[in-house]
Formats: sequence, C-alpha cells, structure tokens
Amino acid sequence: MMTNRIEHAGIAKPAVALCLMLLAGCSSIPIMVPDMAMQPSRPVRLEGEQGPLTAEQSKAILARLEKHGDETNIFDKHLALESEIVGSPLVTGNKVELLIDGPATYDAMFAAIEGAHDHINMETYIIEDDEIGQRFSALLIAKQQSGVQVNLIYDSVGSLATPETFFAPMRESGINVLEFNPVNPLMTRKGWQVNRRDHRKLLIVDGQVAFVGGINISSVYSSGSFGGSKNSDGTQPWRDTHLRLAGPVVGEFQKLFMEAWNNQVGAPLATLDYFPDTGSPGKEIVRAIGSSPEETYSQIYVTLLSAINSAETQIFLTNAYFVPDPQLLAALKEAVQRGVDVRLLLPGKTDSALVFYASRSYYDEMLSAGVKIYERQDALLHAKTALIDGVWSTIGSTNLDWRSFTNNHEVNAVLLGQEFGAQMQAMFEKDIASSRLITLEAWRKRSLAARIMEQAARVWSRWL
Repeated sequence: MMTNRIEHAGIAKPAVALCLMLLAGCSSIPIMVPDMAMQPSRPVRLEGEQGPLTAEQSKAILARLEKHGDETNIFDKHLALESEIVGSPLVTGNKVELLIDGPATYDAMFAAIEGAHDHINMETYIIEDDEIGQRFSALLIAKQQSGVQVNLIYDSVGSLATPETFFAPMRESGINVLEFNPVNPLMTRKGWQVNRRDHRKLLIVDGQVAFVGGINISSVYSSGSFGGSKNSDGTQPWRDTHLRLAGPVVGEFQKLFMEAWNNQVGAPLATLDYFPDTGSPGKEIVRAIGSSPEETYSQIYVTLLSAINSAETQIFLTNAYFVPDPQLLAALKEAVQRGVDVRLLLPGKTDSALVFYASRSYYDEMLSAGVKIYERQDALLHAKTALIDGVWSTIGSTNLDWRSFTNNHEVNAVLLGQEFGAQMQAMFEKDIASSRLITLEAWRKRSLAARIMEQAARVWSRWL
C-alpha cells in the first residue's frame, strides 16, 4: 500500500514512497451496518471527574441540555446513538474552545506549555525544522530543563524531511523522543509495519488541558486563512481547525497517548501525575475517540457513519482528503434522499495532486445525487470536521479516505450539544463565504485532461 502522503508540498521523497508502496500490504474497510433505529437498552449514563455519574445525575444534565435546545428529539437520538457505540465514555463537565487556523492554535499551545509544571505529552504526524518547529523545540527544552518531563511522539514518514539534528538537542535535554514506526527497518522496536502511520495531532499538558485537531507543527500555518494574508514566504495560507479542551475528558486523551507510547515500546514513562483531578470547568459533553489499525474496525469511521445515517436535517462535512469508500458514499446519497441538506467543503487547492483528482472523480456522482459541494478558495484547506443536525460535532485528525480508516492511528473529539454546534455552524458558514459552489452543469464542462487525471487517480483511491 502506498505511503501516506506527506501533508506539505515539496517534501515527499519519490524513492521512499515507491519503496513503501511495493513493500506494504493492503487493507479494506469492513462492511458496517449500524442499526440506526436502535433504542438504548438502558438509560444514557455520563461520566464526570469522579467517574460514572448516577442515573439521576445524568438525567438532570441531559434535561438541562434539552431545555436549551429546540423542541426536537434530534439531540436525544444522537445521544442515544453515541452512548451505544462501544468505546470510550461520554464525559461531561468539560470546557471547550474552538481554535481556527495556526496562529490562534499555536498561541494557545504556547501558553499551555509555558504554564506546565508536571509533564507535557505531545504526539504529532509532522514536526518540521522551521521557525514554528524551532519555537516548539525551544519551549519544550526550556520546560524539560525546568523540571517538567516532556514526552514526544513523532511519525517517521510524516517527519521524513526533519533531520536528526533537530531532535538531538531535545534528547540531550532529557526529553523522551519516540519515532513512530521508523522507516528504517533497523530502527524498529517491534515488527516492521511501515504502512501504519501515526497521523494524530495531540498535546496534553499536566493532564489538565488537551489539544486535538488537524494542525501539525509547521510554519505553513503561520498566517490565518481569512483576510487575504499569506505566509511570510509568500505561500498560500493553510486553513485548519483545532480544539482546546479542559476537564475530565483530558484523561481519556491521556490514555490514548500512553497506549500509543507503550505499543511503540517506548522507554518506561516516569511516574508523574498523569491523571489529576480536573474538576468540571465547563458543561460540554465530549467523547475522545482514538482509532488504530490494530482494532477490528475504525471507531471514528463507525461513529461518523452512524451519525450520518441518523441525520434528519443537515450534514456539513469539511475535509482535506475526501476519497470515500462505497458505504460512506451511499450514506451521503441516501441522506439527501431523506431530505437532509448534505454539504461538503473540500479544497480548491491541495498539497497532493493525486488525492485532489481522486476526490474530484466522485463529484459527478455526488452532485447528481443532490450533494452540495463547495471548494475553499484563497487557502489550502486541511481541516477535518463535521457537524450533523446542529448537535453532533467532531474535530480531529481523521480524513475521509481509505488510509485514515484502515492504516492510520487517528484521534478525534466528538461533542454533543447545540451551543457548540452553533459555533461549528458559524465557522462552516464563514468558510462557505470564502468558497466556490460547484454546480453539476459547470462541472460537466471541465476539460478532457481533467477527466483523464481524475480517472487515473481514482484507480489508486484505495492506496492513497
């Protein structure tokens, strides 16, 4: 199977990519048939900072959420669905901040890192040796030298262009640096499964605050994507979305980091306060979802597919790499037939031409089915978010493609509630205002050359 594309233009290495393509195996997405008519077999139970809440406590919280919502059973339906899917718990009492683009995200991350006093756990697909990467490195080294233990996981393929000299000062300072699935088979600590990549973007500080979303550590995110500004080097700005979370759900993200560390046979982690009492700083209900190819199926895939199949009013998907499998494609088309407003926000420009044209090969089929497609202009869209029925939201690292669902380690946050859903809708509408609507009539007038490239890329859709 082909290596995961490097997410920034200009750093892919053809020889390495070809080698990985020839050596790696192929996977497929298992057929999922979620029962969308199911009713919970027991009352919905939530968890808080002290563990599972009583039935009475859960009922009171849900009644409060329903009181502030519309007179509809949509929230109940998504809540019941989410509670029945096996995986991590639904956790209440969280404070969530929506972070749009790199500058806001990095400022929040830097503030959290500077305030750390016990530990910093960081997991990223890409960390580049550039201005942003160097700033992170300097901050992490300073915190390590001040007595805060820093543990870093970076992906070998994602950070292929980052030299070892970038990581050496970190290691010398005492930071635990772990390369995920090294490309070099001589460097592996377990079986060589080079096609399995760590695509997560996760930062946890003191077990109190977590950051999750689509943003890597790179200067391509140096400027915001609205207002026409460009990066300092004149390149196109990147559009992405991240989350800052505080509260008991941070412990669930902490577990995911530690599982990844242990599965990669990292050095034993120092005994620290990884799971402190976080209190309940907010009221958001959040579920942490970590998907891994070692599992029978992708948790986020099943969760998203189930939410799509249960949608009643709207499905707003924003994604950088849209190469759907038959089930996802069918679910979107069937939603339109039920009268659901289905909108896809996809890139108008990309860092991967092959994926770009493979994605466009599905346009005619989707447009013919009534799916609305928008392409973001004046920025390179890299976000991975979804909003369904105004109450079910997700932000994370997962693309809507075969690789994310079958070969990558991914991490997402699922949030339930209309208040956060309103923020997601406002963000989506702002992106739509900077996007171009693709119509079926105009699409069918595209050039023969574009059609040929689309079909050629479509052949590789399962291996991108």
